[in-house]
Amino acid sequence: MGCSNQVLILFAHPALEKSRVNRHLIHAVQGLEAVTIHDLYETYPDFHIDVKREQDLLLGHEIIVFQHPFYWYSSPSLLKEWQDLVLEYGFAYGHGGTALQGKKFLSAITTGGGEEAYCCKGYNHFTIRELLVPFEQTARLCGMEYLPPFVIHGTHQLGEQHQIAKHTEDYRRAIIALRDNTVAWERLRQFQHLNPHLEQEIQALEVTRHA
Repeated sequence: MGCSNQVLILFAHPALEKSRVNRHLIHAVQGLEAVTIHDLYETYPDFHIDVKREQDLLLGHEIIVFQHPFYWYSSPSLLKEWQDLVLEYGFAYGHGGTALQGKKFLSAITTGGGEEAYCCKGYNHFTIRELLVPFEQTARLCGMEYLPPFVIHGTHQLGEQHQIAKHTEDYRRAIIALRDNTVAWERLRQFQHLNPHLEQEIQALEVTRHA
């Protein structure tokens, strides 16, 4: 089966050697056909971002993924700098800024706190979807479709290797499914998170195709 979408993973982790989960996630998708992994901290250790190069990368892919730990309810600083510089007026938004219209955008994040901490009565008072609104609105302003995010909660509590392995396999399957259009897009848009519903949406599309 040929690949339908080119996927760009913009990976931002300032201390990858200390990562408990993100380094496993990125390893799980390395080498996949039509999937470009772009490690921002490796590419720009001095924060001197090549805007034209980054814009060309965006133009060459249909699905854009921001993969990063959820730092202070946002992203690591280099990814924020990337947004400030690369998503220019006239390119990504504003008059003539239609370069990203129609592309799909996925947030793939990890949180140290457990899922129960992200609700109105929890420690953080807001849900993950509420806290990700700036990313969703960025996608919307650029004419992109914001997909339900891929979220791994409670990374500090993931002690067993098999627990991490389950998440890494889910991430690999998610990226492949988005790449190959093997998800029921209309149904997927109804959900708050991608992970719990990925399997059933892949199955739903297969049922539809063979009906």
